[in-house]
Amino acid sequence: MITLLTDEIPSPIGGIILVTLSDGGEADTAPPLCAVEFDDCLDRLQRNLTARFEHYELLKVKNPGGHSNRMAAYLEGDVKAINALPVDSGGTEFQQKVWDALRRIPAGQTRQYGEMAKKLGRPAASRAVGAANGRNPLSIVVPCHRLIGSTGKLTGYAGGLKRKAWLLAHEGALAANS
Repeated sequence: MITLLTDEIPSPIGGIILVTLSDGGEADTAPPLCAVEFDDCLDRLQRNLTARFEHYELLKVKNPGGHSNRMAAYLEGDVKAINALPVDSGGTEFQQKVWDALRRIPAGQTRQYGEMAKKLGRPAASRAVGAANGRNPLSIVVPCHRLIGSTGKLTGYAGGLKRKAWLLAHEGALAANS
């Protein structure tokens, strides 16, 4: 059984739960985040953690690895505060490629699913990109909210389109007008 460290912070779009591996970091680095979810999406969080770890226990810890402070800084307007957070997302090789590519989209910008598929060298895989995006276990930190539909409309977000719109507006993205 693995122990996962968890903390919850308030935000303008609902409580945010951060889950951190209790080990796995270098001695001088913080252990990585393995999940970030909204507090009203606990079923999704539990499904993801069970699928990845099977048997785990959650240990509430204040600000594990300093991650909660960085998320709070992001929410207070420092949209780059979460860029360097260490993550361990699990997932398939393709999902990891999509999630890594998402982290390279700067705050204040968006990409379309098809555009992301092309960047990954799989131009016909926009639906697969969408599926990987929907399985992202690290909401906000792996910024799946920065992917939009081919028409520029906001589409799909596990936390809801209102949250997606808020996040994009918070970051100054032009696509936050849905």
